[in-house]
Amino acid sequence: MVNVDELLIYRNFENGDVLNDLCQASAMASEEDDKASCSALVYKAASRLISLTGTYGFRGNLWQNYLTMLIVSNENAFSTACEMRGMDSGTLRTLAIHDFMIFRDLFSWDFKELASAVDISPLLCLLDYHRTEGSGSAFNKRIRDRICELSEQLAKSRSIDEFACHIIEFYKRFGVGKFGLHKAFRIEHGSDGVQVVPITNIAHVYLDDIVGYESAKKQLTDNTEAFLKGKRANNCLLFGDAGTGKSSSIKAILNKYYEDGLRIIEVYKHQFQDINDVISQIKNRNYKFILYMDDLSFEEFETEYKYLKAVIEGGLEKKPQNVLIYATSNRRHLIRENFSDRDAPNGDIHKSDTVQEKLSLAARFGVTIYFGRPDKKQFGEIVKELAKRDSLDMDEEKLMLEANRWELSHGGFSGRTARQFVDHLLGTSQ
Repeated sequence: MVNVDELLIYRNFENGDVLNDLCQASAMASEEDDKASCSALVYKAASRLISLTGTYGFRGNLWQNYLTMLIVSNENAFSTACEMRGMDSGTLRTLAIHDFMIFRDLFSWDFKELASAVDISPLLCLLDYHRTEGSGSAFNKRIRDRICELSEQLAKSRSIDEFACHIIEFYKRFGVGKFGLHKAFRIEHGSDGVQVVPITNIAHVYLDDIVGYESAKKQLTDNTEAFLKGKRANNCLLFGDAGTGKSSSIKAILNKYYEDGLRIIEVYKHQFQDINDVISQIKNRNYKFILYMDDLSFEEFETEYKYLKAVIEGGLEKKPQNVLIYATSNRRHLIRENFSDRDAPNGDIHKSDTVQEKLSLAARFGVTIYFGRPDKKQFGEIVKELAKRDSLDMDEEKLMLEANRWELSHGGFSGRTARQFVDHLLGTSQ
């Protein structure tokens, strides 16, 4: 019988009820205690395990998949020290080895004895589970497969050192917990206050998908690479016309540099007052975080920008080196300006101060990148390139004629309009 109460570092598991119930049932079965109560605990644990499998899309030995999920999700002193760096020695590693010995015993747990004691033979089906393809909603396929792969490696480990090395290597490559397993996040208010919550389904956009804007993309990647290497980097403002690829470029940056430890947290205007709480949760992690603000702009009556100004520069607490702000906007200066601002509005004596107050937010973005609307020729090149990528078989002259007709009634020349036009042709083609 394995005693999970002897774990030193790996405790307070999310979804740890299955482990606790089965360990309790095993203790009751070995002592020939109340068989009905023991059986109820096993049924409860098995039901919960099946439910988790439906959520995460596991396969094969569900018990081992479940234990692996506990290990890669548990944020503790050892796992967070290992994330993106690894750990070859030290007291923490020694203590972790102690816990891994318990987990290794759990991995080799013989359910036949427990199933026989409580007469629940269907329990053995969970050790060779065949899932329906496409199932699983909480993790995407990439993450699910990584966990299942690690589960198989741990089950085949021939020694405790090998078992530990597999786990440490996983932490080093992919990280731990929600920040290790996911790329993108949003902010929510829960019972425990401000929470950073994973986004499980994100757009798989890549820089090569954005036709043109090579100079703009290079500015963005250069700044991001400097950030990831620990060099000096700036907050970025991507501004320009609608539909030109500003938001797509930032999503593409995330997909390109996720393996290097880049993560993105989406922040809306009404959440700016929560930014300091978010930063306090991420400042000591071994990832690089971008706070992403899409379509950022303010009307005269909106004052949320003052929170943002304090976060970027001006607050007493220094912004951590692992945090940058990337924003997109159709406005270069973010805050609506009027000619009246330059003519002492409402009797304002210091009219220049009013103007500077509105310009100061945009000035705190060290890198500003312009995404302009393409002209007719550039629009045609974008359409032709997208049609080529999607293997759209259409005469070029007819393609250009139809594209020009489309843009007249769909927002004019832009990459978004070109994408919508090609999607329309693909959807209506025979």
